[in-house]
Amino acid sequence: MRILGLDFGSKTVGVAISDELLLTAQGVEIVRRKAPGKLRQTLARIEEIIAQYGGVDRIVLGYPKNMNNTEGERCERTKEFAEMLTKRTGLEVVLWDERLTTVAADNSMMEMGIRRENRKEYVDEIAAIFILQGYLDYLKNSNN
Repeated sequence: MRILGLDFGSKTVGVAISDELLLTAQGVEIVRRKAPGKLRQTLARIEEIIAQYGGVDRIVLGYPKNMNNTEGERCERTKEFAEMLTKRTGLEVVLWDERLTTVAADNSMMEMGIRRENRKEYVDEIAAIFILQGYLDYLKNSNN
């Protein structure tokens, strides 16, 4: 069994995958699209990744709540994307609070010495890793 982690943005989707023991999250790639509304190719690529890794039984999708715990327009778009994922893949999609994952990803890259101008290239994939790892840690600690 594996879990796919996604960081959904307006032009990119960061992708991470768990190991089969559900202990660690590893980055896979960043799926880029030419326009915010063009999701067909993005969904097709996510399906390919699911097939490539095999055994994926659910998707964890970062849910971009505001810092004051309210839900804005990005949350609505994320819910719509979650519905598309469920219809397209048949998998359960878990919405996971992603507050501060992009900040954590950026801080990680600073610690690794990645230059500021190069960080945009990696931030979505690393954020997906943080989202998925947070969910995996939750599973481990709650024995679900």
